[in-house]
Amino acid sequence: MKLVIKNGVIANCTGIPVQADIYIDDGVIAAIDDAIDPRGLGQAVDVIDASGLTILPGFIDAHCHLRDPGYEYKEDIETGTASAALGGFTAVACMPNTNPAVDNAQIVRYIIDKAETVGRVKVHPIGAITKGLLGKELAEIGELKFAGAVAISDDGYSVDSPSMMKKAMQYSKMFDIPVISHCEDSDLADGGDMNEGYVSLELGLRGIPSISESVQVARDILLSEYTGVPIHIAHVSTGTSVEIIRNAKRRGVSVTCETCPHYFTLTDEACYGYNTNAKVAPPLALQSDVEAVIAGLADGTIDIIATDHAPHHIDEKNVEFPLAARGFVGFETAFGLAYTNLVLPRFLSITQLAEKMCLNPALLFKMDSSGAGAITVGKPANLTIVDKERKYTVDPASFKSKSKNSPFGGYELTGAVMYTIVDGKAVVRQGVLID
Repeated sequence: MKLVIKNGVIANCTGIPVQADIYIDDGVIAAIDDAIDPRGLGQAVDVIDASGLTILPGFIDAHCHLRDPGYEYKEDIETGTASAALGGFTAVACMPNTNPAVDNAQIVRYIIDKAETVGRVKVHPIGAITKGLLGKELAEIGELKFAGAVAISDDGYSVDSPSMMKKAMQYSKMFDIPVISHCEDSDLADGGDMNEGYVSLELGLRGIPSISESVQVARDILLSEYTGVPIHIAHVSTGTSVEIIRNAKRRGVSVTCETCPHYFTLTDEACYGYNTNAKVAPPLALQSDVEAVIAGLADGTIDIIATDHAPHHIDEKNVEFPLAARGFVGFETAFGLAYTNLVLPRFLSITQLAEKMCLNPALLFKMDSSGAGAITVGKPANLTIVDKERKYTVDPASFKSKSKNSPFGGYELTGAVMYTIVDGKAVVRQGVLID
């Protein structure tokens, strides 16, 4: 299959955006030139006119939940990847808190095989650190790696035992697989409902102290420093955590981290009205934390923007706040939120945003050798084409995800995904999913 993308502006993760045409042949970028004439390439050439649009390396979500196997009533690989495609993601890495947990090679292969059959984008499973995510016994990390897992994590739960986490990091070094830490001290969190502060007091809800995150961030950074093994910190949400990571990087610790759009856009005030769609882990914090997360993105402390896409059935959200499930969907709002709240106010350039949504996730999962995170001749054609000027109102009812649990309904955003191209095939055209 041949595809030519004409008249678009290419914004790679490095350098200055340039207008050029792209020729794709059999899923690979065959040429990038000022003007490519499709008529000289033979018959059956698909042409996309990208006039006024920006071409980015395909987004890679470093942190999502597809709920498959075991919780398909919330989401499955088919619907989750459809939602991801509409969000501009050409690849996603899914967390292991499924049922059964992704703690053995058979479940890893099930996810990969099903994604190859029904998935709209590439799916990379993340294996569990401990068996059953129970924190008591290490999973077979080598087996997970060789089956195709791209990282290990007990996301959804912390590895409470420092000794267990230290062992996991040592094994990860042996098998050259990244460790992703869900930083939440469960003893400090103590089953709380939302961020501890004025809003939780006013609502009469049990608060979670912000240090429940930062204490665990500090612990795992110290373990990384002691063992010499890299650590990746998931969904950073507080100013204290950002500062701990910033200081660790300054002294040479091999730590990377991510945040999510809700942590640079929302505060705990979103929970007013007992809005269960704003209940998430870690909890939404204060305006000062939002500003610190933005500063961490701007100065490079925070490497990655991930979604933590967490679909739940309406019956798990339409309950009293303390009983509601934590998390919300994020694929289809990620780019618009990032562009509106980071690029338009000039905290990040469009190329820096591409770095955090494309290149750095590729580096974390060691996908960069395949050309992931870059638009380069000879590499697979995984591209996201966006309209930076398009304005729209978020309507969760229109999401392709099975779940509609989003706190962003009614938000006015700028910046829309128009095309998602996976291995040279347009799976989204003009903002519409192709069946």
